[in-house]
Amino acid sequence: MRGLKPLTTAGARRRTEALLLVLVVGVTVAGHISASLAMSDALPPGLTGFVISMSLLALVGHLAVRRFAAYADPLIFPLALLLTGMGLVFLHRLDPAYIERFKGAEANAPGQLMWTVVGVAACIAVLGVLRDHRLLQRFIYITMAVALVALIAPAFFGADTYGAKRWIIIGGLSVQPGEFVKIMIAVFFAGYLVVHRDSLALSGRKFMGMRLPPMRQLGPIITVWIVSLLVLVFERDLGTSLIFFGVFVVMLYVATERTSWIVCGLVLAAAGAFVVGSTEPHVKGRVAAWLDPLSYYWKERPPGVVSDQSAQALFSFGTGGVSGTGLGMGHPELIGFAGRSDFILTTVGEELGLAGVMAVLILYALLVQRGLRMALGARDPFGKLLSVGLSSALALQVFVVAGGVTGLIPLTGKALPFLAAGGSSLLANWIMIALLLRISDSAERQREADSRGPAETTITPVMAGRTG
Repeated sequence: MRGLKPLTTAGARRRTEALLLVLVVGVTVAGHISASLAMSDALPPGLTGFVISMSLLALVGHLAVRRFAAYADPLIFPLALLLTGMGLVFLHRLDPAYIERFKGAEANAPGQLMWTVVGVAACIAVLGVLRDHRLLQRFIYITMAVALVALIAPAFFGADTYGAKRWIIIGGLSVQPGEFVKIMIAVFFAGYLVVHRDSLALSGRKFMGMRLPPMRQLGPIITVWIVSLLVLVFERDLGTSLIFFGVFVVMLYVATERTSWIVCGLVLAAAGAFVVGSTEPHVKGRVAAWLDPLSYYWKERPPGVVSDQSAQALFSFGTGGVSGTGLGMGHPELIGFAGRSDFILTTVGEELGLAGVMAVLILYALLVQRGLRMALGARDPFGKLLSVGLSSALALQVFVVAGGVTGLIPLTGKALPFLAAGGSSLLANWIMIALLLRISDSAERQREADSRGPAETTITPVMAGRTG
């Protein structure tokens, strides 16, 4: 009977996942119908296709996880699909409002559904091809080389859109390399820190009661800091710069357990942000809009304040209050062109209220928590650090987007993961989900093998030999 234990554990996890996916499909379909009834007093057009699409995505994804990662955490895939489905619901709700208000506006929901299919397919492909996440450790320097090229490419070949150069136009498609770079740098830093964490954990001179790292070991963090500043200066991409530098500092702290790295990282980040925010016009304008969002309505606006989005976002959250106006009953299109990307959270705040915003943030927190939990369960150092890096990248991106929209920090222009419109963001985040599923599956398999004990692992081959 002991030999059936791993299958029973895997089966229980997959049954839990299947039940959660049924709930996910039900919630997204109900939201889609509710929004349409509120807006037009009729069922949404293409409802059958939407139901079939969501059901097939859940079914095919579940079968793929059952086949390639049977021991994976049962919450990861349903959480990602729920956030993606909610994004589709909001985009279907926003499209008619944008088309009516803005001349030449196009529907984004059909394209987002297509990219959802591509993203889930990429997730399945990664699970099928990458059977062991430790294989990535062999290619960390190649990965970092590709990441650096992708990171600096927009500075030379990127399209200047809305003040930032973060997109590259390829064959009519706009690609945002920064979304994929966050995965690549997590892979590189995980492999790099596994090899060099002992030297990075060395103690240097004592300063203000705290042991700082030796100057020789400060080289990596200085290098990453300079690269992040170059991205901020030449591409005016505050979000990617913060995520790039933040992921490294978090992974460095986890690898070395030295608080001094966090202090050094915060000091360098603050210094760099102050210098660039005081000199670079685009970033300086966003800081001015953050300090006083209503300054857009002044007769003499501060230099660089060219949009009322920050003010409109605050109006939107204030209108929603605690419980919201109701799905489909607000006017989130007043936010302007960004209402379907980073400002899609204002739609949640206006129509679902503070309760809806907290629910969305809790879903993100659960996804990050599952990633950190599997880092604790992973037996190999590379898997631990990679899981921490991917989870930190997701958490930082949600923070910089939600913080910018709510006025906590200056706007960054990054897309809200899974929820906002954007093919590059959606594809990259589903690849991240595949890596988390693979690490989770490996960690749980190892835990099950250890729980069986050495007696079982030595007796089983003997019994097999006698039977043969």
